[in-house]
Amino acid sequence: MNLEVRPPLPPFTRETAVQKVRMAENGWNSLDPQRVALAYTPDTIWRNRHEFLHGREQVIEFLSRKWEREVEYRLIKELWAHDNNRIAVRFAYEWLDHLGQWYRSYGNENWEFDAQGLMHHRLASINDLAIAESERLFHWPQGNRPDDHPSLSELGL
Repeated sequence: MNLEVRPPLPPFTRETAVQKVRMAENGWNSLDPQRVALAYTPDTIWRNRHEFLHGREQVIEFLSRKWEREVEYRLIKELWAHDNNRIAVRFAYEWLDHLGQWYRSYGNENWEFDAQGLMHHRLASINDLAIAESERLFHWPQGNRPDDHPSLSELGL
C-alpha cells in the first residue's frame, strides 16, 4: 500500500482540480526530475508522445533527457475538465533547442490519481511548432510562472 499523500485528494472539485494543475505546472517548471517524480505513484504508467514509461525511475530518466534537450523551458497548464479522480489539462510550453531554434509545444494530458493524490496514469499528446524568438509569449524568469502572468486562455492559446 502506498503511504505517500499528495493533497489535494480526489474526489476533485473545480477549485481543488485547479490547485492540482497549478502544482503540477510549478513542479515541471522547477526542471527537477526528482521533485516532479514524487507527484506520481512508484508504479506510474505514462504515455508521452511515442514513449511508454513505467515507474518513477523511468520518469526521472525521461525528464532528465527532456530538459537536457529543451532548454529555456517554460510551461503553462490549464484545467480542461475534471471528474472524481481524473483531471484533463491542456498545456503549452516554450523551449529552445541547442541549435538556437525556439519551439512552442502544445498538448493535452489525461491524469488519473490514486486515493492519496498521486498520479498513477498520465497520457500526453503533444505537437511542436517552430517559432521565431519574437513570437515567444513566456518571458518570466526560469521557475514558477508568476501569479499575474496570463493563462493560456488569456494569451489566446
